[in-house]
Amino acid sequence: MAITNAIRSLQAVFPAGQIILPATEEYDRINGSYLSALESDITPACIFRPASANDVALFIRTIQPLNAPFAIRGAGQQPLPGCANIQDGITLDLGSLTGVQIKDGSVFIAAGERLGPIYEILGAEELAVTGSRSAKGGIGGGGLSFFSSREGFISDNVLNYEIVLSTGEIVNANKSENPDLWIALRGGGNNFGVVTRYDIRTFPQGPFWGGSIYYLQPSFAGQVDALVAELKKPDASDDTHLMISVGYAAQFSQTMCQNQVYYTGKSDTVPDVLRPFVEIEPKIDQISSVRVLGLKDAASEQAAVAMEKVQCAYFNLTVKADAATLKAAADIYTAALEPIKALDGLVCSLTLQPYPLSLLQKSATLGGNSLGLSIHDGPLVSLLLLNYWRNEEDDRRILDLMDKTAKDIEAEASRRNQLVPFKYLNYAFETQDPIASYGEQSVEMLKEVSRKYDPERLFQKYVPGGFKVIR
Repeated sequence: MAITNAIRSLQAVFPAGQIILPATEEYDRINGSYLSALESDITPACIFRPASANDVALFIRTIQPLNAPFAIRGAGQQPLPGCANIQDGITLDLGSLTGVQIKDGSVFIAAGERLGPIYEILGAEELAVTGSRSAKGGIGGGGLSFFSSREGFISDNVLNYEIVLSTGEIVNANKSENPDLWIALRGGGNNFGVVTRYDIRTFPQGPFWGGSIYYLQPSFAGQVDALVAELKKPDASDDTHLMISVGYAAQFSQTMCQNQVYYTGKSDTVPDVLRPFVEIEPKIDQISSVRVLGLKDAASEQAAVAMEKVQCAYFNLTVKADAATLKAAADIYTAALEPIKALDGLVCSLTLQPYPLSLLQKSATLGGNSLGLSIHDGPLVSLLLLNYWRNEEDDRRILDLMDKTAKDIEAEASRRNQLVPFKYLNYAFETQDPIASYGEQSVEMLKEVSRKYDPERLFQKYVPGGFKVIR
């Protein structure tokens, strides 16, 4: 009844074209456009597409008294089921909130804007921002960019959030206005309101050197050694962005490895710092792509390899930069894949993504965030267990296996005293608790901010998806 009343109330104040109902072509198109089919399998009672921040404010004021559950979908690609969609509720889809404006060293980005057009506009000015490595992603989420070693987490670079609160009020959150909300939004997820615009700092950036290298499993241990050695150098380069992966793709019928490497300084050839990650033998030259490229090209390349409209799930944990622990994690992971290699369309990988000291230091310099990490923790390595598959009937088998595998790796890292509690929210699965992983002090701060800006707990009770600050 609450949903029926809410839809009728929305229909009374908004044009019919903004309220998209099931059994229509537009509904199927929008609901089928998530990164993961696990999210598209969820069917809301309607999809509401605001055209402005004022529309979002009116939406909140309209449904707030009705106790109608809803989900918030921005421009991101988080695959967690239910984080941006809701069964039989209302999905607030910000996809029509687009627009980019460069002004005074910042770029103002509407919450529904994808990064491909943004990178094209900035590239023409030889500027860049920290943002998703995929052109199909958005600013929201606060993770890693091509420039994170030098510029910090994505969220560290947000100078201001325009956000609609549970009262329907539109406010700004920045260093001088609502600074506690500003810090909470740097990692706190969908717990405080609906962000309608990000104002993010820009920095000069020309073409850079990077791409992907593919090689076979026997070389992976040496690449782990090279990764840890680079992270622990006293003069480690902050112009590098490194990701190394081991995994299995059904199309190749064997375990394979990939290095995604980028050097954001000026270089016309392989930078010395990247040679250990590029000059691997034997490697598969036919599908390697390292070269000088622009930000838009790098992001388009990342987007091109992402699979869409298939089942998808991520799991995440963090360890210290310890080679023995990372190799043990790779052994646990590759052994776990054996029982599922025959599944149709399977693509799985364990991807190691560093949080170098330079990144953690830059976070502090830019005002901090709510993630609970410190330079004293680093250098660290994030482990992403990424899984794609085709058939719904395989869902439970793969999800249970990957959940167990993540826990087995976590237990091994803990046994070696190399485990760090932090889990990156955008890579976590529903069996994990990234908010709690930020630490007691950060969690209490997030709860205080939630109570202050959402005293009726609208975003805790009636936005059930994602990870909640107050349960």
